Amino acid sequence: MSQKTVRLTMAQAVARFLTRQMTVIDGNKVPIFGGVFAIFGHGNVAGVGEALHGIKDALPTYRAQNEQGMANAAIAFAKASFRRRFMACTTSIGPGALNMVTSAALAHVNRLPVLFLPGDVFANRRPDPVLQQVEGFADGTISANDCFRPVSRYFDRITRPEQIIPALRRAMQVLTDPADCGPVTLSLCQDVQAEAYDYPEAFFDEKVWSSRRIEPDADELAAAIAALKAAKSPVIIAGGGVLYSEASKALAAFAEKHGVPVVETQAGKSSLPHSHPLNMGSVGVTGTSASNQLAEAADVVLAVGSRLQDFTTGSWALFKNEGLKIVGLNVQPFDAAKHEGLPLVADARVGLERISAGLGNHKVDTAWTDKAKAGKTEWLKAADKATATTNAALPSDAQVIGAVQRARGSADTVLVCAAGGLPGELHKLWQAETPGGYHMEYGFSTMGYEVAGGLGTKLARPDSDVIVMVGDGSYMMLNSEIASSIMLGAKITIVLLDNAGYGCINRLQMATGGANFNNLLADTHHVELPQIDFAAHAGAMGALTRKVGSISELESALKETAGEARTTVIVIDTDPLVTTDAGGHWWDVAVPEVSERAEVNAARKGYEKALASQRFG
Repeated sequence: MSQKTVRLTMAQAVARFLTRQMTVIDGNKVPIFGGVFAIFGHGNVAGVGEALHGIKDALPTYRAQNEQGMANAAIAFAKASFRRRFMACTTSIGPGALNMVTSAALAHVNRLPVLFLPGDVFANRRPDPVLQQVEGFADGTISANDCFRPVSRYFDRITRPEQIIPALRRAMQVLTDPADCGPVTLSLCQDVQAEAYDYPEAFFDEKVWSSRRIEPDADELAAAIAALKAAKSPVIIAGGGVLYSEASKALAAFAEKHGVPVVETQAGKSSLPHSHPLNMGSVGVTGTSASNQLAEAADVVLAVGSRLQDFTTGSWALFKNEGLKIVGLNVQPFDAAKHEGLPLVADARVGLERISAGLGNHKVDTAWTDKAKAGKTEWLKAADKATATTNAALPSDAQVIGAVQRARGSADTVLVCAAGGLPGELHKLWQAETPGGYHMEYGFSTMGYEVAGGLGTKLARPDSDVIVMVGDGSYMMLNSEIASSIMLGAKITIVLLDNAGYGCINRLQMATGGANFNNLLADTHHVELPQIDFAAHAGAMGALTRKVGSISELESALKETAGEARTTVIVIDTDPLVTTDAGGHWWDVAVPEVSERAEVNAARKGYEKALASQRFG
C-alpha cells in the first residue's frame, strides 16, 4: 500500500511534528509545546536551527543566555502549567548539552515534562573526533549525551532519520503520561539532522493529547476506605500530584465532608487556600506546629500525590503512632506502595472522589477536627510574630517574607523560589490562596533555579504577578535569564536577600557542631572580600533596580514597582543567622562519630538520640 510522503530533513520533521501536538485547556485547543528554548552551536545550528526558523510563526524559539537557565525556565513553564503544557530545549554537542543535565535531574526528581534535543556526534563517524566529542577508549558508541540516560524517563539517540518516527511518538507518550511523566532526551546526531527522508504525511497529522485519569482498583479502593473508616486521627498529606491532577476542589470537598485536616508538602503547598480552616499548612522538617502535631498523632495518613521524601516525613521520625497506616493515593505505583503503605493507584481527583463516595457520610470525631483548628490558631500567632514588620538593620528572612506578603500577596501572585533557607521559611509562612500560587523547586533543591524559574512561570502565566525570592548565593550561581526576561517582555519582580554567603548551610553547619567555615563570605579563605553591588549588576542587564535599607522601604518599593512593565530587582541586606524557631522538625544529617571538636561530639550524641525515633522500612 502506497503512502503519501513528504521529503524533509530529520530536523525539519522534528520541528513540524512538534507544531502538530495539541491539548485542550479550559475548552480551548492550544499547542501543547509552549515554545523552544535554543542556544545554537555547530552541533545544532545548521540542522535544528534552520528547521526551527522554518516554523517560527507556529512555534516560537526563545534565545536564552545559559543552557541550564533555559532548561530551568522550560521546566518551570511545565510546573506552572500543571504539566498540561511543556517546552523543548536544544543545544549543541558538548558543554551546551551537559549544562542541561542538572536540569534533567531536576525535572526527573520533580516528575516534570521537558523535551531535550541536544546535538550529538556524527553517526557516520567520518570526521571523528569532532569538536567537543567525548571519546570512550573502550566504547565507540559513547558520547557526552549518555549522561542524560539516568536522568531521563526516556532516552534515544537518533542515528538514522526515520528513527525519529517511533522516538517522537514514544516521547509524547512519556511527556503526557501522569505516572511516567518526566524529561525526555532525544540525542540528535548532527549529520543525521541534515539528512532527508520521505516521511509519511500521516506522521504530521494533528493530535490532541488529554489528561489520563486513572481509576482505582476495586480491592485497593476497598482497603483504603476501610482504613479511613476505622481511623480516629486521620491526616491528608497533599503533594504535588494534587495540583497536577487539578484536584484542589475535590480535596477541599473531601476534607470538609469527612472532617480530615490537610497538611501540605513543598510541591503540594497551595493545594488548598491558606485561609481554608482545615489547611494546617506545611508539614515535616519545615512544617508548622499545627501540621506536625497532627502528623505525630495520626493513625492513618492519606498521602495524595506525594513521594514522601525525607523533608515531608521528618526523615521518617515525624510519625509516632505505633499503629500508623499509610494510604498511598498516587498515579505511580512506585510511590503508592512506599513504606508498606496501602497502595491506591489512581488519579488524585478521581481517587479522592471514589474514597469519599465509599465513606458516605462518615465523619471523623469533631474532637480531632477541633484539635486541628486550635493548633492552627496557635500557629498563626507564631507566624504573625515571625513575619511582623521591624526596624532591625538586618531583618530576618521571615520578616522579608512578611513584607512581600503585605505589599504584593494576592490571589494573582505566584511566589517562586528554590534552594537554601528561604524555601523552609516560605513553606511555613507564605500564605498562598490560589492553586499554583506557591512555586517551589525543592525536590532537587537546585540553586540557580529561581530567576530562570520565574521567567518560565511568567511565560506560562502572563497575567500573574510573578515574584521571585532568591538569596545572594543562589543569585550568583545563575542570574543571566534576567536579560532574557527583558528581551521577552516577561516582567518578574525579584527580591534579592543578601546575607553575604550561603546562610542556610552555615546554619546547618553550626547545628551539626561544625565551625563556621567556607559558607559565609567572611569565613572563607580570602585576600579581600567582594563588595558586590547586586542592584548595579541587575541594572546592567536591563532591569529596574532598587537597594532598600529596611522592611518599610522594601514594602514601599514593592508597591511602587507593581505596575512597572519591566523586570525589577529589589535588594535588601538580611541576617544570615536568624530563622523561625516555631514549627519545624528534626532532619537526618549524619554527624561524625569521631571528632577532636567537643561541639561535634555533643551534636553526635543528639543525633544518636534522634535516630531512635526513626521508623525504618
